[in-house]
Amino acid sequence: MKRNTYANLYDPFLAWTDVACKVGEMSMASAQVIAHRTTRMATAGPMPNRRDRREFTRMGQEKIDASTDSASAIATHLTTMNLKLGMRTFRQAVSGTTALMSLAASRNIGEFVGHQAKLAETLSQSATIASELSNSTAQLARRGLKPIHVRAIANAKRLGKR
Repeated sequence: MKRNTYANLYDPFLAWTDVACKVGEMSMASAQVIAHRTTRMATAGPMPNRRDRREFTRMGQEKIDASTDSASAIATHLTTMNLKLGMRTFRQAVSGTTALMSLAASRNIGEFVGHQAKLAETLSQSATIASELSNSTAQLARRGLKPIHVRAIANAKRLGKR
């Protein structure tokens, strides 16, 4: 079943729930595949036939391919995530410090109230950036799991037919 992941990008709870669902699906599929392959290895004994040898070789290669694809997806996302969020976090820190110093340097009640409102607005923006960080981290996890998830589900379907 295909879920709409675009809505998840704006709500940390939904984004992390989606990651948890993917992990659950992957875990169930992996358990089926492991059970199938372990039984197959035990049945094959010390002299597996050609079909079994092909499956056992495929097992190892799939793990290497999935981990390579996963590492690549993570590295790509981290590169963009670090630059974008790092810049926004630095700007927000400077903005927060400026707002706090302006509040401290207020010369009268009118300025104090204005600077206090600006500080409150800056702090509110900081909460938004923290939420974006959580969403971006969930996307990172989702992208890192995707190659492994795809292979686990495909193997469960393929081996379940036999």
